[in-house]
Parts: sequence; structure tokens; C-alpha cells
Amino acid sequence: MQFLIINGPNLNLLGKRQPELYGRTSFEEYLEALRRLFPNHRIDYFQSNIEGEIIDTIQQADGKYHGLVLNAAAYSHTSIGIADAVTAVSVPVIEVHISNIYRRENFRHFTYLASRCTGTIAGLGLRGYELAIRYLESGA
Repeated sequence: MQFLIINGPNLNLLGKRQPELYGRTSFEEYLEALRRLFPNHRIDYFQSNIEGEIIDTIQQADGKYHGLVLNAAAYSHTSIGIADAVTAVSVPVIEVHISNIYRRENFRHFTYLASRCTGTIAGLGLRGYELAIRYLESGA
């Protein structure tokens, strides 16, 4: 099976930015471990700080992957465009947040993506990506 992880703004700074919230592991380090955990699957990765690039990547992924794992980061709370892209594709999308968005500022409690994604995982750290892939590989 093939999966695509899409990370949004500032997630290229994982391991450095607010380690008390996001930990000290870079996403590239975690991605290596994730690929070892799922040796029979192809896991591709894309990160951008640019909303339009994220939209383009979601659209281009349709029909090419068995599932998308999307951490749109701050765009989750602001981007109707990314939400519309998720709605426009037929591939299942799991929304992931490393931190528990419901224990943070009130504006983070709502995401435009939640009602359009197959499911949402929040607050379980980087392990949320693993859990999303496990769900997607089950075909549920």
C-alpha cells in the first residue's frame, strides 16, 4: 500500500520549535522510524509552509495513494481551501495534530478539516501518524 503524509507550516521545525509541545525529534528522524515500522508499505512525505502547495499536493494525490495523513498545522484552523481540497478527492484523509488542540488556545479547538476527513487524531504526539497509517491500512 502507498500512503502520503502531508505536513503544513512550521512542521519543518519539529525537534527545535516548542519541544515541550512537539518533542525533540525532527520529522525526518521520525519518518525513518515510521518507514521501518511499515516495511511493506510505501510512505511518501511532503511538507510546505505554503497553503497552495498543500492544496496542489492533495489534489495530485487522488487515485495515487491508499490514504493521506494530513497535519495542516495552523492551516487546519484557517484554510477553507485545504478543506475543499480534502472534500474534492476520493482518497481517505486522516487529520493529525501532534499536540492536543483542545488543551490549547480556543481558536485551535475548531478545524475546517475535521468534518471533511475520515477521522482526526490529536494529542498523541508523533505516534498519531503511526495510528493514522494503521487505520488506513486496515481499509476501514
